[in-house]
Amino acid sequence: MPNIKQQKKRVRSSARERLENLRYRSTVKTLTRRLEQAAEAGESDRVRSEHRELVRWIDRAAARGALHRNTAARRKARAARIAGPGPIAGPGPAPAPEPAAKPRRLGRR
Repeated sequence: MPNIKQQKKRVRSSARERLENLRYRSTVKTLTRRLEQAAEAGESDRVRSEHRELVRWIDRAAARGALHRNTAARRKARAARIAGPGPIAGPGPAPAPEPAAKPRRLGRR
C-alpha cells in the first residue's frame, strides 16, 4: 500500500482506467458475438449495422489504448471476414500477376 499522497492518487486513477479499458474490450467482444449471430442468421441489414458499430468501437478502443493497434487491425479483419463481401468489406486486393518465366540456360557458362 503506498504511503505517498501522489502514489495513492495514482492507484485510484489506474484502477479507474483499468475498468474503462475493460469496458471497451468487453464491448468489442459482445459486438463481435452479435455480428457472428447476425451472420449465422443471414440477416444482411443487421450484419451491416453490427459490423459498422463493431469497427467504430474497435477504432475507439485502439485510440484510447485499451487495444493494441495490431490487435485492433486483426479484429477488424476478422470482422470483415465474418461480415462477408459487401460494400463495407470490399472485394479485397487484386491478385498479383504471375511473373514471366525466365528462359532456362542449358549447360554451364
